[in-house]
Parts: sequence; structure tokens; C-alpha cells
Amino acid sequence: MTEIWSTLPTTPSQTILLFGILFVAGLVRGFAGFALSALVMASAASFIAPILLIPILWFQEMAASLLMARGGWQDADRPRTALLVIGNWLGWPLGLWLTVTLPVEASKQIALAIILVLAALQLLRVNIPALASRAGTLITGFIAGIVSGVAHVGGMVVALYVLSQNNSARSMRGTLVLYLFIGSLGSLVYLIFFNVMTYTATLSALTLTPITLLGVWLGTKLFNPRWEPYYKPFCLCLLIGLAAFSLLRSMI
Repeated sequence: MTEIWSTLPTTPSQTILLFGILFVAGLVRGFAGFALSALVMASAASFIAPILLIPILWFQEMAASLLMARGGWQDADRPRTALLVIGNWLGWPLGLWLTVTLPVEASKQIALAIILVLAALQLLRVNIPALASRAGTLITGFIAGIVSGVAHVGGMVVALYVLSQNNSARSMRGTLVLYLFIGSLGSLVYLIFFNVMTYTATLSALTLTPITLLGVWLGTKLFNPRWEPYYKPFCLCLLIGLAAFSLLRSMI
């Protein structure tokens, strides 16, 4: 057990807190289709370095996507998802290189700032019509890949993109689910190449996965498009608050 947790320099109370964070983040992922990584990063980056959270979040996102994949495939805009994934695979190595080379505190602050900005843009329902083109879709995927490599929150970039398409809540959720699933498969190669996905990190991530899946399963049961006007703003406000608080703490 010591080997499993050796990549996570946490106290017992912080470990329990991480369990709670993962469960709540899984719950949100289940009914919103995104924000799992963002919530965990915004909440846990204050006591776990982003570079250690990224391999953990890869497994949590993959497990959640497998649980939700069927609905995602049925509801997603598949041609747009394909372009987003291609862009994502091109952007991932650049973002991961930044994370590996930057000091821990700098990468933490960058990750939190990215979450803060993306959540605020979504809350303000910023619409970017230029993203509707094929080139715009590919560029969005590329930016999402860079952001994923830095903070594993590329899903929020894609959520902002899908919001600009004015699709239904179910279609947006499905596109996000499918994008996160397929995109994660390609990103694994980069994580291994940059020596971020190690054997010990994998053990830690797998140990935490059941907690996340329990939250995701419950979240899918609670999903109802009629609730979108209420739960999405709430989740975004929560993200903004957590990211701002953690960012201020890291700067003091």
C-alpha cells in the first residue's frame, strides 16, 4: 500500500479529502458530461502537484467515459468529434511538455488560471461563431489538447465550443463524452513517452477509480435535460470559486 500511494504526498486527512473530491467530481461528470478533471484539479492542486494528478485523471476520465460511452455514441455529433480528437492529439504533447518543464508552482497556477477563465467564459455563455467551421473545430481540438496536457481540462474547451453550436443538452453531453473517450486513448501514448504514466501512478489511479465510478453512476441516474438551466451554472460557479480560492492560496 505504501508503494501505491508513494506518488501522492498526502496526509491521511488529505487522502480522505481526495476521496470526497473524486466522488463529487464523478457525480458532476455523470449528469453534466464534463468537469470531472476540472473539479479535481481546482480542488486538489493545492496539495497535489498537477503533474501527479494528470495520470490519475486520465484513468478517472477513461473509466467514466466507458461507463457513459453508449449514450455518448448515440447522441454525439460524430463528424465534429472526429475533428476535435485529431486536433486534441496534435496539441497534447505541447501542453504536456510545458507541464513537465515548468516548476510545480508555476504549472499549478497556470492550470488553475485556465480553469478559472474557461469556467467564466462558459458561465457568460460566450459565443464564438468562427468555431463553427471545420478549421475552427480543428483549432478548438488543438487548444483543448494543449490545455489537457497542462491541466487535463480540455473537455472544458470543447464544452465552450459545443456551446457555440447551440446544440441540445443531450447532443452536447454526448459529444463531450465521445471526445473525452477517444481523445484519452491517444493521449496515453504521450503520457507514457513523457514518463508521466508510470507503474506506480497507474496503481494509485486504479485504486481511486471505484470512488469516481460510484459518483458517475449516480450522476447518470440523476441526469435530466430539464435541470440544465440550474445545474450547469451551479457547477461553473463552483469551479470558478474553487479555482480562484486555490489560485489565491498558491500566490500568497
